[in-house]
Amino acid sequence: MQQIHAKDLLVRISVDVDDRILAEVMALTGESQKSPALSKAIVEFVYRRRAQEFGRLIREGAFDYPSPVPSRVAEADPANPIPSLASD
Repeated sequence: MQQIHAKDLLVRISVDVDDRILAEVMALTGESQKSPALSKAIVEFVYRRRAQEFGRLIREGAFDYPSPVPSRVAEADPANPIPSLASD
């Protein structure tokens, strides 16, 4: 089986970035070199977008579970909305 190394997954690109923005990216990431600073910024951007999408899905109810069985709802304690694990 062939092993995949991290260096095999990297892609070298050439981009035009405003010097002031690049300096700010380097300051915000704490990196003293351009490539690692941009790499960190891109990763952070992707993570934040994924988090935003996940939050949107939660707000829209994509992960809502069905209500408990009706008999258990009648027995539910309004002061404690979490049902007991013990079976009666």
